[in-house]
Amino acid sequence: MRRREFMMLLGGATVAGPLGARAQQSDRKRLIGVLMGALESDPAAQSRVAAFRGALAKLGWTEGGNLRIELRWSADPTFSARYAAELVALGSEVLLADTTPSLEVLRRQTRTIPIVFVNVADPIGQGFVASLARPGGNITGFSAFDAPMAGRWLGMLTQITPRVARVAVLFNPATAPFAGLMLHAIEEAAPSFAVSVRAAPVNGDSEVENMMVGLAREESWSRLSEQLFRVDKWSVCRG
Repeated sequence: MRRREFMMLLGGATVAGPLGARAQQSDRKRLIGVLMGALESDPAAQSRVAAFRGALAKLGWTEGGNLRIELRWSADPTFSARYAAELVALGSEVLLADTTPSLEVLRRQTRTIPIVFVNVADPIGQGFVASLARPGGNITGFSAFDAPMAGRWLGMLTQITPRVARVAVLFNPATAPFAGLMLHAIEEAAPSFAVSVRAAPVNGDSEVENMMVGLAREESWSRLSEQLFRVDKWSVCRG
């Protein structure tokens, strides 16, 4: 399966010409490795996997027939590297990376197997591809988010709560390595909205409450509960 064909599939293409014909003509079972950066219990992630399988089937690629899919779930970065190594060792012909952490660990494992990414924020800014039109290397994919959008989010927040003056940006550095790009865009946009911005990194949900309490104790952040803006790991472009 060629990388361009795989990209067409991920984009929801329904052109069943050459790819479909090849699927019917080939007796060899092809292997796709999928690394999902989410919990297996995540409904949104399960929905994406179901849509992926359904699109493959429409193009003539059926699990148990001419296709095998090895799927790994990892919302915890400590397991992602191990799963990435497993997918490469299994001989995956194409790799699908869902979220930035998944793409990062797969990139470390191979520079030759085609990797297609989804739900990755600003793949150019993060250095994964040279451009979306001409990505280069073995990585390509789709992105619905880029860093400048974060500034627009700040604008939307000020429209929802016009009196907001201070904003805290919560993010997990381990699961949202792209957060620095988003934070920079938010900080650049902040003066135009007359607000101040503060980074509030947390290493998991268990630290969110402590961060909130700590900020609330600071005199200048006593009204934080009315002004919270959150950047978390993506489930569209937890990446």
